[in-house]
Amino acid sequence: MKLKETIMIAIAALAFMLITGIAKADDKTITPQEFVSNVVEVPGKLVKFIGSEVDKTKEYQANSWAEMKTKWPFTMFKGNQ
Repeated sequence: MKLKETIMIAIAALAFMLITGIAKADDKTITPQEFVSNVVEVPGKLVKFIGSEVDKTKEYQANSWAEMKTKWPFTMFKGNQ
């Protein structure tokens, strides 16, 4: 393709996206009370999220270690090849 054709295709694609309104955002307003309640809820949500992540990590590590103990080289030392 020539440079002019590439530029024309790019301009046409950009115009199409702008006309169809792909990049339009919702005009949602938030009241001060909603803002304050959202800010107040953040510490509780953060603690709950971190707690669930810690639990998932502990579960994964327990499963991973249990699987690893059944595999080589640890079984070689026990004579269970």
